[in-house]
Amino acid sequence: MDLDALRFANFAMLDTAVSDWELLVRHLAELEKQAEEGLHKAARTADWTGMNAQVTKEFVGKSAGEFKDAHTQANTIHKILGDTRDELRQHKKDLEAAISRGQKKNLTVTSTGGGGFTVTMNIHPDRAAKGTSVPEHSESDVTALRDEVQGILKKASESDDSASKVLIAIADQAKTGFSDANYKDRDSAAEAVQAAEDLAKIAAKNPKDLTPAEFDKINDGLAKYKDDPLFAERFATQLGPQKTLELWQGINDPAVNPNVGRERLDKLDDLQRNLGLTLATATQSDSAGMTSWKGNMIKLGDQPIGREGGGPMGFQVMSNLMRTGDYDDQFLKSYGTKLMETERKLTGNGEHANLAWQHMGMDPWLNRIGDDSGDDPLTGYLKGLSNSPDAATDFFNEEYVSKDDSPFERDTDGNGKNGKVPLSNFQYLFEEREWPQETNLKGDDDITGRNNLALALEAATTGHPAGELPTADTPAHNEGQTKLFESIVSSVADDNGRLTGHNYMTDSIGQITSEYLPDINRAMTDDYDEETNKLFPVAGSSATLNHRDVNALLLTVGQNAEGYAAVEVANKEYMANLMDYHLNPDLPADKVYSKDLEFTVNQVAMGSGEVSGTLAIGRQEAVAGEAEAADKKYEQSVAQWKNAISGGIGTGIGVGTSFIATPVGGAVAGGLAGTASSMVLEALFQDAEGKAKDDAGAVMGEHWERGNDQNSGYTEKAVENAAKAHHRDDLMDDSIDEKARTAAQEGFRAAGVNTAHMSPHLKTDI
Repeated sequence: MDLDALRFANFAMLDTAVSDWELLVRHLAELEKQAEEGLHKAARTADWTGMNAQVTKEFVGKSAGEFKDAHTQANTIHKILGDTRDELRQHKKDLEAAISRGQKKNLTVTSTGGGGFTVTMNIHPDRAAKGTSVPEHSESDVTALRDEVQGILKKASESDDSASKVLIAIADQAKTGFSDANYKDRDSAAEAVQAAEDLAKIAAKNPKDLTPAEFDKINDGLAKYKDDPLFAERFATQLGPQKTLELWQGINDPAVNPNVGRERLDKLDDLQRNLGLTLATATQSDSAGMTSWKGNMIKLGDQPIGREGGGPMGFQVMSNLMRTGDYDDQFLKSYGTKLMETERKLTGNGEHANLAWQHMGMDPWLNRIGDDSGDDPLTGYLKGLSNSPDAATDFFNEEYVSKDDSPFERDTDGNGKNGKVPLSNFQYLFEEREWPQETNLKGDDDITGRNNLALALEAATTGHPAGELPTADTPAHNEGQTKLFESIVSSVADDNGRLTGHNYMTDSIGQITSEYLPDINRAMTDDYDEETNKLFPVAGSSATLNHRDVNALLLTVGQNAEGYAAVEVANKEYMANLMDYHLNPDLPADKVYSKDLEFTVNQVAMGSGEVSGTLAIGRQEAVAGEAEAADKKYEQSVAQWKNAISGGIGTGIGVGTSFIATPVGGAVAGGLAGTASSMVLEALFQDAEGKAKDDAGAVMGEHWERGNDQNSGYTEKAVENAAKAHHRDDLMDDSIDEKARTAAQEGFRAAGVNTAHMSPHLKTDI
């Protein structure tokens, strides 16, 4: 800071800037409120269909989020400017006070140009006017004044420089739109940036020289700042992609740094999480440094890391850091494209196993979260995709191998002759890939890779991270998602061993299926002119399925307790919501399926009944083995869903339905409790009590009979609730609830007939 610049500073323009930003913050706060409570809230409750449901609704939600980010960024900038202005003003006062005190000792501070200054006598005693008393000073007074002024200028420089650094960093975070970086003051933002630079210097050391104490400092710092956007961007760019990979590889390799591996073995999982979360946050930045970082990280993917060229590939290291956090979608897409290109090179386009990514005895254990070693980079990458739905959708639909280069053959036209076929990434990974052995375990115990595949598919088809349920803000299904779901259904129908042979994947497939119940019900109507689309409304894109494949999918999912529970609970809620939807007298004319409400209700009941019936047959298949243990697991899985869906409207019924069950008996809309659908689910959960017997055949028969009775009972209750909510006593007088019960029984029994004829190869004889 130049002496004269601070000494004669005029803060008028800075005062104006602070005032302008304060006014802007107030305006943006109001706009944020209007965007959320007006625009976004209205969009969530609007009856969106077609392209509006796919594009406009999501756009409105993102636009509302931009207002929030704009307010956040403006508020942060205002605080930084205000803090800096106040500090500089105080530094000016301190400087003026120091100069004034110096003058009392006959000392003056003079600028020498170029930012320098000197302390000299104000009036030399020899040149003082006759009779004038000149204050005395010592050499120490000169030194003290010089040091005080220098200290003030240094603090002023730090205030100015840190403000500049932080403001530029915030501006660089987003090329378009606004940053969500939120700081209470200038010091906290500057502290985050400085902490990133300090930790990056430590992390950039040769891994063999890293001490346990330095390990702790890195781990603690990342744990504190992992969600801080300025910290994350600065840490990642200062460290660089090469050093990032060398850090994680080195501390996990006993040949590189045995001390850290031995003394901090119980902390390696924490560092993996914290480092992964930090890098995920960093990738959301659009700064030039992070753009370069992302590109260079991908270039290092097929290059050896550490051990003087003999270490694991960059993909093998980095993918393990992707298991936690929400990475930038475009980075994930580009990374996945290069990753699968490398997979093709190492497998001859998928013709043979990938031995390069199989765990060998002396390989460092690159994954510290879970059971697998981390040698197969697809395992970690797929876990990362499970947190990033849009990137996952694009990845699975991307072509893995073209027809001309494909080693895979299929009978595509039914003439008994095989021909080469192209495969998507989904088809290759789900149907053909020989997954490398990643652990010291054998066979079915080595499950993480395929399980992460199922999680990534869940995100890719549903539009929300795996393990979560859809909410009012979850976008309607788009064409990419429905295309992938169609591929899943077709693949399972073609060979359900792809799921039953890896049963642990079925909980995710069950969740996927539960969110496509409208599409599934459409397929089961066998209505080729598609008039039943009004019976089962869909917002957004609808999957094109056939009845036989849907039957096979439900039968297969029903053989897993978690998958069964996800679909069965969702099916009951979906059915109750549909009844409520169609019995609503205010339903627009263009939404009405049939003026004959009795026919409409019967069709809904039959569809729901067939879904439950087919699931019940799948349950029979599972119970045909160890009856009692399997049976109890089903009841427990259904009961567990009570906690999973409590408090949410529409959760479990799937994206694509544009209605919410009407409150019953004066209940307040806004939660699940008290709605038409909630009362049906409550009955379902109360019935979820294990009633297994020793004899498998008896168990299967009992469940079929009990399932038919209970399913029709739930349907009858749903119609009663919907009619009550809409004050339709006329329908009750006409016994519409009894007619719905009969139709539900018919649909349930039809499941048995359809399965016998559509999927006889999937049934077990006992």
